Amino acid sequence: MDDRIVAIYTIVSDFLMAIHHYEDPQCQMSDAEVMTTAIVAALFFAGNYEKARSLLADPRYCPTMLSKSRFNRRLHRVKSKFLSLFSLLGEHWKELNTDSLYAIDTFPVAACDNYRIRRCRLYQDEAYRGFIASKKRYFYGLKIHLVVTKDGQPIEFFLTPGADSDVECLDLFDFDLPPGSEVYADRIYANYVLEDILIEAGILFKPLRKKNLKRQWQLWERYWIHLHRKMVETAGSLIERLLPKSIHAVTSVGFELKVSLFILAMSFNHVFKVAT
Repeated sequence: MDDRIVAIYTIVSDFLMAIHHYEDPQCQMSDAEVMTTAIVAALFFAGNYEKARSLLADPRYCPTMLSKSRFNRRLHRVKSKFLSLFSLLGEHWKELNTDSLYAIDTFPVAACDNYRIRRCRLYQDEAYRGFIASKKRYFYGLKIHLVVTKDGQPIEFFLTPGADSDVECLDLFDFDLPPGSEVYADRIYANYVLEDILIEAGILFKPLRKKNLKRQWQLWERYWIHLHRKMVETAGSLIERLLPKSIHAVTSVGFELKVSLFILAMSFNHVFKVAT
């Protein structure tokens, strides 16, 4: 764990220096230490900031650890930097993905159990009541829309309310991929217009086809899509391993920040895997 904590701090610190991030010289705890604490919480303590603060308050880590309230205020002040760091790691994964094979999918993140929906304070709208077709059950919360490489490394994600349709959210992806890339998806992502637009950009979008659709893949292509879609399902399982049974948050912004941190933590897990 010590080696990983040092590696996280080194990457975060170098990233902030590279973007010329300004900090008030009176700050006793640097923003790099604040971001490292949040990532360590997501990676090792299921998003529990207090456990991460207790661990890193050791003199060899962060001897000037902030109090709980001050840490939360500083954390929300730098929340945009987490997305920038995730994008930077995503560019690195795209460079390593020489085959240019990608996959997209969605994963539900429940804000509360179904029987507690009426008492939920984070979200109070039917737009957040989604349905998990594979498990044939409803959930109340958000959806993670994720793009991964062939090795399951995340390069792009965004969050939407649970009731949002997957195919309607397909237009929200940037698809900032190198020409010649192939993107595999589930059969629900049927959008001929987007497919034609991506072909003009040099990107092949290959979702599984329903039997009643006109554009059908050959047998070997269907097998190839099935084979490479497993990588995004594995990535979803890795995120679920990091998630606690219930994500503790006081506000919806805090809840979404923690979900984003779990995805960033999964990206750091791939950093450690490559390093070893």
